[in-house]
Amino acid sequence: MSAKTTIASLVLASAISSALATIAFAAPLTKAEDEAAVAAHKEQCFGVALKGQNDCAAGTGTTCQGTSTVDFQGNAWKLVIGGTCTSIELPNGKHGSKTPT
Repeated sequence: MSAKTTIASLVLASAISSALATIAFAAPLTKAEDEAAVAAHKEQCFGVALKGQNDCAAGTGTTCQGTSTVDFQGNAWKLVIGGTCTSIELPNGKHGSKTPT
């Protein structure tokens, strides 16, 4: 096998591995994770997640965990301490929301 073929094979294997890892990381919250959030008195808060740090799907532009495309995306949610969502102040002068914005 030539060096060029070996390198191409390694690059392809790396790309496939990265894609599979991304899919695994971007899974929705499991039932156990959801139950733990409820037990910890967490609530979904829209518009407060940084790019790529949302907790799960919320609408167009997000498919699941870690897929928000911009900071403070209005349809992406993050779990926060219950009762604090609407008091979270954002840099754009808005606040967190319990519904997609």
